Amino acid sequence: MRFASGLNKSMGEATVEVEVVYAAIDRQALRSVTVAPGTTIRAALLASGIGQVFPEVDLAECPVGIFGKVIADPDTRPVQPGDRIEIYRPLLADPKEVRRLRAAKAAEAKARNQ
Repeated sequence: MRFASGLNKSMGEATVEVEVVYAAIDRQALRSVTVAPGTTIRAALLASGIGQVFPEVDLAECPVGIFGKVIADPDTRPVQPGDRIEIYRPLLADPKEVRRLRAAKAAEAKARNQ
């Protein structure tokens, strides 16, 4: 039986249902995972099978978050029913640097047009 909270009970054993998501440049994956209460975020990642789909991702070390908030201690923090665990990949470009270059280019274009 599934409860609204994401906690499942079958045959007297409680389980927790969470989602694990990862988006590469060219493809993405979302996996539902059912784990035991007290399972850590990192253990749920490993149980999801995402590592087989994206072998280039180091699930033991990659940064992760829950609903867009980075989790500092995924090796010790237990999952909660309904968590959406997001695997983060490195940025291709520093957003501050991109904005700086765009502003410089706009200023240069404006100076040429005057």
